[in-house]
Amino acid sequence: MRFKIKIDEQQRHSQLVSTLSWTYTNEVYSAADDQTIHRKDMKTDQAAKFIDITKYPTDMDWMPGTRGVNDQFAISYADGSFDLITKLGKIDKSVPDAHKGALTSLKWSNDGTTLATAGEDGQLKVWSKAGVLRSPLVQTDKPIYCVCWSPESDSVLYCTDKNICIKPHLTGGSKQVQWKAHDGLVLKVDWNASNNLIISCGEDCRYKIWDSYGRSLFTSNPYDYVITSLAWAPNGEYFAVGAFEMLRLCDKTGWTYSFDKIDTGSLMKIVWSPDGTICAGAGGNGKVAYGYVVDRSISWSNWEIQLTQDNKLHVVDLINEVNEEIEIREKIINMSMSYDHFIFTTPTQCYIYNVNNWTTPHIFDIKDSVNLIVQSPKYFCLVDIANGILIYNYEGKQVSSIKATNIKYDFLNKKKLSISQDILAVIDTSNAKTVKFFEVQSGKPTNFVLEHSLDITDINLNKSDIASERKIAFIDSNKDLFLSPTYKRDIIKLAAMADSFLWNDKNDTLAAIADGRLLSWYYPNAIYVDKDLMDLAKVVKELPEIGQMAQMVSFYGSQIVVRRKDGGLINVAISPYPSILFEFCDKQKWNKAVRLCRFVKEPTLWACLAAISLNSKELNTAEIALAAIEAIDKVQMVNKMKELPTEAARNAYFALYFHKPNEAEQLLLQAKLYYRAIKLNIKLFRWDRALDLAINNKTHVETVLAYRKRYLERVGKEETNKKFAKQFAEHPNVDMETVKANIKAEKEREKKAK
Repeated sequence: MRFKIKIDEQQRHSQLVSTLSWTYTNEVYSAADDQTIHRKDMKTDQAAKFIDITKYPTDMDWMPGTRGVNDQFAISYADGSFDLITKLGKIDKSVPDAHKGALTSLKWSNDGTTLATAGEDGQLKVWSKAGVLRSPLVQTDKPIYCVCWSPESDSVLYCTDKNICIKPHLTGGSKQVQWKAHDGLVLKVDWNASNNLIISCGEDCRYKIWDSYGRSLFTSNPYDYVITSLAWAPNGEYFAVGAFEMLRLCDKTGWTYSFDKIDTGSLMKIVWSPDGTICAGAGGNGKVAYGYVVDRSISWSNWEIQLTQDNKLHVVDLINEVNEEIEIREKIINMSMSYDHFIFTTPTQCYIYNVNNWTTPHIFDIKDSVNLIVQSPKYFCLVDIANGILIYNYEGKQVSSIKATNIKYDFLNKKKLSISQDILAVIDTSNAKTVKFFEVQSGKPTNFVLEHSLDITDINLNKSDIASERKIAFIDSNKDLFLSPTYKRDIIKLAAMADSFLWNDKNDTLAAIADGRLLSWYYPNAIYVDKDLMDLAKVVKELPEIGQMAQMVSFYGSQIVVRRKDGGLINVAISPYPSILFEFCDKQKWNKAVRLCRFVKEPTLWACLAAISLNSKELNTAEIALAAIEAIDKVQMVNKMKELPTEAARNAYFALYFHKPNEAEQLLLQAKLYYRAIKLNIKLFRWDRALDLAINNKTHVETVLAYRKRYLERVGKEETNKKFAKQFAEHPNVDMETVKANIKAEKEREKKAK
């Protein structure tokens, strides 16, 4: 990926271009010291002077909003004033003396309801969208050079001297966060709504990346000149950095995609188009430079696709050496490839290609520019600001539409939204501790909402075909990795210090990068079957070469692609045998699964087979697998299950093995196996429940009393439970031999009833 640079001669000013702004209707407005504002329509590529102004501009920002809404912008001046100007060039509001000295920076909140301004007087003020002062939020003794809003618009980020500060705007009682960011003056900051990361640059000739707590994530090497501007792309995947005759395209982790020398002087400000495909830079010599993002590439399995021009794609099959060229009329904005399908969108249409047919795609119209594409084996979803989340099948037919409350669609990315064959999960952007689930077929919310104690930063659903085994893995702000079902709260921690994770495209294998190691769980569902088997079916591989903050790009088959912090790609292989094992088990070919494990002779594979067979209630296979890993106690448990005379009793003991005693009891009661339900509670030392069952069902009361009496004798205690004391008084001659005879007779009746 790189920038293709274009200098627009039509939009050229006679003096320094101090600021510019990009509208939702794809127009670029630039203001310069020649006291003019120029406008360029990016659709027609035509530019002309918009209006004349009588002051020297310092900053400009277009009010956020969807197409055709909020058609006005704010522009600040060197005398400390600012104007609100409509798209027709009319000044709606003029605010003189907003600041003493120059007004250096202004920024609309993400919802377009509030305007923040900062100046050389060290003040930061908040205004209504009508230009009415709401509050003088900050007063410092040094100039503030840049201001922007947090993703939720509840805090303001600004820079003064060598420091970056976050000042809460709406949260009462919250303290200001401040940290030293650079060795020289901090000139620009930007806060991305999609990834919640902050970038900054300054007179120390460096640019840096921070998280929202002020922790440093990346620091660049010093450049030859002062870094004068930078800005996030809306999708949060990359950002642009500008300096004297330099424009750099960087990944969100800091490494550089491309570096261009341009004839513009210093770039005073950088802004991105709403679709994130073009950035514009305000040149110190009066020129406006445009950086078109080209050579974007995407790969999956043996396919690699590169966007060579705005509307041209080059498709390569690396194994079969097949080359295809795709050319359309419109500019390609978003691309995604997985599950044998390649999808891309233009401003008006969506194209779906099957990897086995590159000549006849499915095409359908879209109403607005798409921000995000997320795929699953059967469906995919498109996200845009106006229409929300739209779910389609791979024939281009819309399946459902999701209108989720409290979800800001422009904040979503692939870490915050995941889709499977039956469920869609999305992080609540108004409360990052919550994950909401929606049915794919209907678009309606499910009855379960996942709530966590910390903010959730990354989610991913498994791709199992069995809806009852649907799991969600997620990482929280403490970088801990967790696993949970999607229908009830049963959160289990899997790993700490996790940087990234992915489910396998084809099966339920989960892999994560944590603390410089690759962790692979062959069958994560084992955590709900037998935790011991979960640990045995985990493989840890040391990967010191990947370093910190590495990200998993894809996990297909037995190959994992990892991108290091410096941008380098590393292919990591895991064992191919779990995929083969899953295929045998899915087809109920247990004998072949056993033969595979005997051939491989890996304890991890045996543990995986044991967990799968237990979950499938395949006792013979489970016994062989457990014996192979020398889990003698578990083998004995399985043998006991095999000896049980009824299916209901076996299902109940399976539930007990899976640590679900209440479910086990319910299964026994439904089958009218009262003795076994009573004995189950006795073994679990739930004495009161055992006695209640015996009394309510009028059976085996003496059995409970006999076991209670023996228990008290062994622990050397007297009876203190009034309920038991009463029953002992009513049954003074409890005899264990008689009880055993009754139990034997009960078991004989079970066998005959079978």
